[in-house]
Amino acid sequence: MTAPKVLISDALSPAAVQIFKDRGIDVTFDPGLGKDKDRLAAIIGEYDGLAIRSATKATAKLLEAATKLKVIGRAGIGVDNVEIPAATARGVIVMNTPFGNSITTAEHAIAMMFALARQIPAADLSTQAGKWEKNRFMGVEITGKTLGLIGAGNIGSIVADRAVGLKMRVIAYDPYLSPERAVALGVEKVELEDLLKRADFITLHVPMTAMTKNILSAEALAKTKKGVRIINCARGGLVDEAALADLLKSGHVAGAAFDVFSVEPAESNPLFGLDNVVCTPHLGAATNEAQENVALQVAEQMSDYLLKGAITNAVNFPSITAEEAPRVKPFVDLAEKLGSFLGQLTEAPVKGIRIEYEGAVASLNLKAISAAAITGVLRPFLPEINMVNSAMVAKEKGIVVEELTREVAGNLESRIKIVVEAEDMPRHAAGTVFQDGKPRIVEIRDIQVDAEFAPHMLYVRNADKAGFIGQFGSLLGAAGVNVATFSLGRDKPGGDAICYVAVDEAISDELLDKIHEIPMVKRARRLKF
Repeated sequence: MTAPKVLISDALSPAAVQIFKDRGIDVTFDPGLGKDKDRLAAIIGEYDGLAIRSATKATAKLLEAATKLKVIGRAGIGVDNVEIPAATARGVIVMNTPFGNSITTAEHAIAMMFALARQIPAADLSTQAGKWEKNRFMGVEITGKTLGLIGAGNIGSIVADRAVGLKMRVIAYDPYLSPERAVALGVEKVELEDLLKRADFITLHVPMTAMTKNILSAEALAKTKKGVRIINCARGGLVDEAALADLLKSGHVAGAAFDVFSVEPAESNPLFGLDNVVCTPHLGAATNEAQENVALQVAEQMSDYLLKGAITNAVNFPSITAEEAPRVKPFVDLAEKLGSFLGQLTEAPVKGIRIEYEGAVASLNLKAISAAAITGVLRPFLPEINMVNSAMVAKEKGIVVEELTREVAGNLESRIKIVVEAEDMPRHAAGTVFQDGKPRIVEIRDIQVDAEFAPHMLYVRNADKAGFIGQFGSLLGAAGVNVATFSLGRDKPGGDAICYVAVDEAISDELLDKIHEIPMVKRARRLKF
C-alpha cells in the first residue's frame, strides 16, 4: 500500500513534521510555498493532505487542481483562508485545532488586565525616557475587584479560573452557561445589564456573530460602572470603539486594553493615542507553546484520518465511517439545514433541542445526523461550532438534546422533525429526503409546505387574507428580486399562513422593512444556507 502524501506549505513545528514521518506518512515540508500560489497549484495534485496555517489560501481554484486531496488541516482555529463549500463539494475534509491556543489567549487577557490596572506600558516608557514619575502612575489592586466575563466558554472559563485564583469576584453573562457549570467555575451567572452595573473589569470572550456584534454598544457602555476597565482579546467589532474612546476621554471608563480591532491590521483607531489605553497587535495566540500545540494536534488529526479514517475537529463533516456515508450523508445535510432554518429564526437563548426520527432514517447513524442538527441550530450563535464538537458544546452550554425514534413516518419513507426549545417559545419544522437525494422542508409550525433549500431564502409568516400575495409579489418585482421557488401553506382558511421563497440573491434591509409594512405580515426573515 502506497503511503499517503502530505504537503506542509506554511511554517509548522519540526515536531509536527516528525509525527507524520513516525506514522509512516510521506511528508514534504516547504514552509514558504503557501505564498506562491502558482507553484502550489502546480504540485498540489500529488498530495492526499495539506497542512497549513494562515498564509496558504485554499481557494476553489486551488482545490480544482488538488485531484487527490482528502484532508486539509489548519493549525489554528480560523479557517477563513479555506473555501469550505468548495472543499466540501470535492469531498475534502477540513480540520482545525479549536482548543490548542485557549490557555495562551486567556493568559493574554489576564496580562492585559494587569497592564491596565498598573499602567505598566506607560510607566515603562516614562521610566526609560529618564523620567521618575512615581506619583503619576497610581494603579489599582486586582484583589477583591469584580470581574465581569462576557462569554464563559472554553477561553472565558480559563480566565474565570485564573481570576478566582487572584481573589477576584467573578460574574459572567453567557446565555448558554448552565447553573451547574457556573457553580463548578466558581462564578455568578448574571444578566448583561447587571454585569455592566457591577463589574470593575469587563473582559470579552465571545465569537463575532450578528447577535454579539457591538455587544458593548454606546448604550451598553453608558450603563457601565464609573471607573470600569475593559479588556477585549476576543474579536474586533464586539465593542463600539468610537463610543468607548469618548467615555475614556470623559473619565467614565478608567481604561481599556485591546488586542483585537474592528479593522485589522489596525493602522489607525479611535483608541490609539489615549493615555489610559493599552494595545497589542492581535497577540492572543502568539506564544511558542500555543503554536507548538496546534501544530502537533493537526499532525495527529490528519494522520489518524489518512491512516484510519477517523475524523476529528472537522468543520465540514461529522464523525462517520466510510461504509455509512452514502446512506447517511443526505440526512446529515437535511438535519443541518433544518436546524439552521430554526436557528436563524431563534433570537432567545436555546434551552433544548429535540430531534424526532421517523421511518427508515431511524435505523441510520443518528449520532452523526443529530450532530448535524445541533450544529445547524447553534451555528447562528456559535459560528465556530462544527459537527464533531456540537454535542459537547451543547452539553457545556446546558442545552438538553433529546432523540426520539418512530418506526413509521406517515406517508413518507423517512421524516426528521426538529423542535428548538428557546426561552421565549418553542419552534419546530420537519423535512425529508426524496429519491433525488435533495433535502426538503415539509412542515413549519404544523403547517404543511413542500420546498427545497436554496442559498438565499425568505420566510414570511402572515395572516391568510386576500391581497397578501399580490402586495408581496409586487414588492419583490419592484426591487428586481428574481424568485426561484415560491411555497405556500396555511393551517386553515383565514388563519395563519406561511410563505417560503427561494430568491437569486440576498434580500436587502430596505426591502425587508417594506415587507414588514404589509398589514398581513406577522414576521419576515431572510435566511442563508
